[in-house]
Amino acid sequence: MTDPRLLRRLGLHHGEAVRFRRHERGRWVTGTVSGVAPDGSITLRDPDGNARSLRPERLEVRRPGPRGRLRWSVVSDVAVTWEQLSLWD
Repeated sequence: MTDPRLLRRLGLHHGEAVRFRRHERGRWVTGTVSGVAPDGSITLRDPDGNARSLRPERLEVRRPGPRGRLRWSVVSDVAVTWEQLSLWD
């Protein structure tokens, strides 16, 4: 299993729901985060239980928008925001 600190640096946690597309214009598929691969890709489980490793730019996670309502955001954008917020601690 991946070190949870790596996931936290990306603003994610183990078991969190993410969505991705199998093909460029395919339907969104929901999976769950399981870790970070050595190459920096996010390891997840798809609905069939298969493991996948996808780049953060291909995944979306639910985060509060400007008015507090949950919306899907690209993981690479969430990671940048998360890293910047840690500077204020």
